[in-house]
Amino acid sequence: MKKTHIIMLVLIAAAIMVLISYTGNLTTYETVASAKEKPGKFVNLIAKIDKSQPVNYDAVKDPNYLSFVAVDTLGNTVKVIYHNTKPTDMEKSERLVLKGKIVDGEFQCKDILLKCPSKYKDDEKQVEKNVQASVN
Repeated sequence: MKKTHIIMLVLIAAAIMVLISYTGNLTTYETVASAKEKPGKFVNLIAKIDKSQPVNYDAVKDPNYLSFVAVDTLGNTVKVIYHNTKPTDMEKSERLVLKGKIVDGEFQCKDILLKCPSKYKDDEKQVEKNVQASVN
């Protein structure tokens, strides 16, 4: 076998190994129910804050403790515990991406990503009014 063939086989094998290592890092988004079926496994939840439940955060007493109830799109709820400072404007966020795992029925969150409210919401309402006005 020629040296170039051997080098090409080694490069192809290395490329395959790199691709395999990246597929292990792919994450999917879970619902509360599917996350509860995988206790202890790291998952990403997409949810909203249940505004009918209290958000527990006291920056003076314990600035690294935040708890709240999250509700997913299917209506399932879970208590979230976050050991870090509360993200700014968390209550205004449309959706949250919560990264963590279920431990003892609670979601132990390691990271919270905020999805901003749509800046086009007001524009959509204005477009609807304009469409209604042009129809009439």
